[in-house]
Formats: sequence, structure tokens, C-alpha cells
Amino acid sequence: MRSRRLTELELLSKIAAALAAVVLATGCPDTSSIPPQSGSTTAASVPEEPASEDTGLKATTGSQIDADPDWRNFRNGTHLRGIAGTTLPENLELLWELETHDGVTSTAAISKGRVYVAELSGNLRCLDLHSGQEYWHYRTIESEDPEEFAPGFNAPVTLSETAVFIGDEDGRFYGLDRETKAELWPPIETNGEIKGGATILPPDPQTGVPRVMFGSHDSKLYCINAETGEQLWTFDTSGPVNGSQTLDGQYTFVSGCDKPFLRVVDVETGAQHAEVPLDGSLMIASPGLVGSELYFGTSDGEVIALDWQAEKRLWTYSDPKRQQEIHSSPAVTDQLVVIGSRDKRLHAIDRETGDEVWTFETRGPIDSSPVVVGERIFFGSADRNLYGVDFAGKEIWKYNAGRRVSASPAVGEDHLIIGCEGPGGKILCFGAMR
Repeated sequence: MRSRRLTELELLSKIAAALAAVVLATGCPDTSSIPPQSGSTTAASVPEEPASEDTGLKATTGSQIDADPDWRNFRNGTHLRGIAGTTLPENLELLWELETHDGVTSTAAISKGRVYVAELSGNLRCLDLHSGQEYWHYRTIESEDPEEFAPGFNAPVTLSETAVFIGDEDGRFYGLDRETKAELWPPIETNGEIKGGATILPPDPQTGVPRVMFGSHDSKLYCINAETGEQLWTFDTSGPVNGSQTLDGQYTFVSGCDKPFLRVVDVETGAQHAEVPLDGSLMIASPGLVGSELYFGTSDGEVIALDWQAEKRLWTYSDPKRQQEIHSSPAVTDQLVVIGSRDKRLHAIDRETGDEVWTFETRGPIDSSPVVVGERIFFGSADRNLYGVDFAGKEIWKYNAGRRVSASPAVGEDHLIIGCEGPGGKILCFGAMR
């Protein structure tokens, strides 16, 4: 594989600037709000969330982010930055694998020594993280016959402390007990496929009711009581909701098909707070958030940085010669926005300027959303390989999975979990041999 890199002069300049940023950041234990950047709108601070060890580009990063050492939702935190709060061994080895009937496109969740994986055959499995041993499985139909069609799962798995939440391709949303797989309430019916992961909201400030939010292709965003399934509010998005919801305090973001606007929704009331013009582009995956700045790919093959509070597009990145849809969600560090594209490349973009830093070529479209683990980036490709690259865009690890990989990695408790597409597609677990 080839990696396109900066010139030596550009690289030295960026390293010098980054080292200066480290000096300025020293002594700031909470830098979830990003310092003002030259030439861009000042980013507002975000509510403080539990932070883990310094992750991202260690040579140039001086901040902590909302990463969990587990991996409980699609991009590991409500800001959806795709940064792991744990490490992986230098020599990543296959620890176990589990063959499925129809494959996996969903992103797994990891917590307390267990992994929760959803399959296209309609099975949701709870497995031992270290051995792959099954604790339980739940299917969307009563029959256990793998040849009998069951609505499958494309949506990522989301965990609360006690429950598992997920939606299926027939538009049903499930809440299950994490220990017993017992249904918390009868599956909630929507009128369209559910592809995005659920978002755990803080309890209602007035009543203390636990809440969970999810979107559907029926053009609605739902908020329900997480314990009873009772509907608290719905919001008409005027178009299918494809991704998982990013949270900036009490606000989340969706874009519809009726007009090119980003709708800002107040999750406390379910009412629209604002509309931000997108200038013709449609967001088709989940955005990453830093301060008030959103980073996302579009149906036009662009990557956009948008300050939603200032209602200002900060920059637009694209390659007109190879402009393809972007279904990947970005990993966002202090310096880089890293995202896959159907142009078969992983793109690393300077977060401040929107300039290309490097691209990494594969032989298939990349719908898989990359994950940053320390100084490495992991992702899958339709060329049937899993990749690890460093922050210079150099390949440092590769595994032939034998099937297309559109699922995104889940990295928690020193393990990487990912699934493969197609009949016989496997669930793969990587880590260090004991």
C-alpha cells in the first residue's frame, strides 16, 4: 500500500507548531474545550465527561477526551470521536474467532470482560471477551433455525450500565437486560430501518427518568424511557436518520432530505433549536465533535468542518478526481480528522486547516470508521483486509479477514473486536496472547 505524505518542510513546520501546542497545554487536566484556532471560529467548551489516558498523537496531543476504557457505543463517547480509552499490544494477534451465518456489519460494544455483537442473521450475542465463549444470545424471531429469515442488525450496539440497546432492519428497537437478555419492554415499532446506534441521555433533570434516544429511516428521532420504553418525545427529521447521534450538551444534530440544513435538536424538549445551512451537502454518517465544531463526510464525497454555534463552515476537503460517497465516520484527534471513503482511501486531514496530510490506499471502498488507539489507527476495507497505520500514514499491521469488512472496530479492555460481511463471515478478536 502507498501513503502520500507531506514534504519535509511542511512536516517540520507542523511538528514545530504541534510542540508549541504541547507547551501551551501543559498543566491543563481538562482540555475538552479546544483552544481558539487561527482563522476559525472559537470553539465553545463542552460539558465535562469522564476522561481516560491521553490518546491520539502523543507527540503533539496534550488533551484528554471523553473516551471510555470500555467501548459502550458506536464511537466510544457522546462526541463520537472514535478514540479508544485503552491500549492494544504492539504485536496484535488473533485470539479467537466465531463464524456467523450471514456476517456482521454492526459495531460491537465491550464492557466488564464481555463483548456484545449483533449479526445480520438477527442474533445478538453476549460473549466472553477473552475466550469467545457465549453467555447468551437473543434473536429477533422465536425460531432458532438459521435458515429461517429473521430481521438482521446493521445498527451498532449501545450499552448502559444494565441494558443493551439496538435497532433492526425492520425498524424495531430493543432494550435487553445485559445479564439475562430479558426484554425490558416489548420491541418498539418504527416505520423504517434503524441503522444508527442509540444514545444514552442523562436522566431527565425534572423527573430523574433514564432516557435513550435513537433515529429511524421513518424520518423520526425518538426519545424513550430507558426502563419502560414509554415514548417521551419524537422529532420529525424530514429524512431518514442514518447515523448515531452526537451530543453537545443538550443538543444533537440531524440532516434531512427536504433541504440541505443541519437541524439542531434540544434533547430536553424534542424541539428544534436551530438550522444550520449545509450548502447542498447531505450528512450520511455520524459526525465527530470537538468543542462546537462538527466533522463529517457527505454524499458528495466531501469532508466538512462546521461550527454549528457560529453557523459557519470552517473548511471543505475533497479530491475532485476521485469524489465518492463517504459512509465512514471520522476519528478526530487534536490535530487530525481521519476518515474512510468509497474512493478506496483513508484520508488524514489537518483539523485546523482542512489540508490533506496523507492518504492511504487500499483496493476496496472503506465504509469502516477508523479508530485511534494511542499512536495507531485501525480500520477495515472492502478489499477483505484489516489495517493498522501510524500517524504518518505508514502501514504497520495487516490481517486478511477473507471477507469484506464494512463494520467498524470496537476497542476496549486491550482487545479489538470486528466482524466480517457475508455468509460465514466471522467475529474476530485481537489482542495479546496470554
